[in-house]
Amino acid sequence: MGWLYPSSRRMAGQDLQLTNEGGLIRNPRIARLEAVLMIADGAISERKLAQQARLIDGAEVRQIIDLLNRSYDLTRSAFRIEQTASGYQMLTRSSLAPWLDRLHNRQAEMRLSAPMMETLTVIAYQQPVTRADVEAIRGVQCAEMIRQLLDRGLIKITGEEDSLGRPFLYATSRQFLLMFGLRQLRDLPDFDRLSRSEHQSQSELPFDDSDAATAA
Repeated sequence: MGWLYPSSRRMAGQDLQLTNEGGLIRNPRIARLEAVLMIADGAISERKLAQQARLIDGAEVRQIIDLLNRSYDLTRSAFRIEQTASGYQMLTRSSLAPWLDRLHNRQAEMRLSAPMMETLTVIAYQQPVTRADVEAIRGVQCAEMIRQLLDRGLIKITGEEDSLGRPFLYATSRQFLLMFGLRQLRDLPDFDRLSRSEHQSQSELPFDDSDAATAA
């Protein structure tokens, strides 16, 4: 047997074991947590996972998830448990997305047009931001794109800017994080470098016209 943790590290009275091939020897606690994640409709918080799988606490939840993910990686499983803004969720690997899109026709439901993706990108990196600021960066009118993003729940109004006319301020929503599998905004590519910089140009943002059509 190959030990994932030192023999002094125990959970529920049993050492955590992986076979040399990466197969996981599941005890009842591991099996319960995996089953809860498998049938869940969405992400679940550590606290709820501990309650539903009858585990000790969030620390044990994290230990088991780490163990399961190591086993999934070693055995090249189609699944992985990822942490999002709302908790943990079992997801298929991103490499399978094109095939699953064709199989379930998800692309038509989730696709964002290039202008929508560009607008969403500006808001994600510059938030909170007014429509005028988005239009200054993109160089085109964005009212319709912002309306569509609001309708999809990917952005929200967070307040009003203290300037003439008191324009609305826009920011991304929790749905945005869930849709792109993000735990927090800092998980966006080059977030520290690109966020809220002065005079940000569209060319500096991480989506170009070709990426925007397929990134969603």
